[in-house]
Amino acid sequence: MDKKVTELVDILKDSKSIVFFGGAGVSTASEIPDFRSSNGLYSKKLNRNFTPEQAVSHSFFIQYPEEFFDFYKKNLIYPEAKPNACHIALAELEQMGKLSAVVTQNIDGLHQAAGSKQVYELHGSVLRNYCMKCHAFYDANYILGAEGVPVCEKCGAVVKPDVVLYEESLDDKVISGAIRSISQADTLIIGGTSLIVYPAAGLINYFNGKKLVLINKSSTVADSKADLVINDDIAKVMKCAIDAMKMK
Repeated sequence: MDKKVTELVDILKDSKSIVFFGGAGVSTASEIPDFRSSNGLYSKKLNRNFTPEQAVSHSFFIQYPEEFFDFYKKNLIYPEAKPNACHIALAELEQMGKLSAVVTQNIDGLHQAAGSKQVYELHGSVLRNYCMKCHAFYDANYILGAEGVPVCEKCGAVVKPDVVLYEESLDDKVISGAIRSISQADTLIIGGTSLIVYPAAGLINYFNGKKLVLINKSSTVADSKADLVINDDIAKVMKCAIDAMKMK
């Protein structure tokens, strides 16, 4: 086993309250593209008068709802996606009584699908959608099955995904829960994120515990603060670490 993974296993064993802070790289093994890599969502050529970043903004949603939902359905909902080795490993770590919470920037719901119970979704979820007028709930299949702009069956108003778009604020309750969990953790594992999306990335500043672990394919701005940095695939690393823990 790799020396750094062995070190990670030792940290996990010694920890009593671990929080995992993850980004888009956590879900790439589930064939959900990230945002900023060469093959990511933001590198798409749309052949239109707007960029992918603009397409997922609040103002674009309001001004061009048909174009918004066309882009949203094609690029942000992956109904066939399944939890990968990282999601499963984190759920197992929670079952062991080691992991107290997952704080995620992802909107795919795969942590819960894997079995994680305490998940703070900073940017919302594609699985939840609400009427903007009467607040009736609709699932992702309703959005995918709607022609053009999805509207409420009860009142006829537009149904909006419970996803935090650009220009929108994060949910106060979710933020408070995430801050509380991170501040109370003795170990913080940051995985699959470049830590350049704010305000989400700023939450790691609330960590005052013993061990900071960074697992990401590329370097991040927080590498110098970490006790352990592993530049590798998060799914492979977490699976290897949890398998090793279960063997002993």
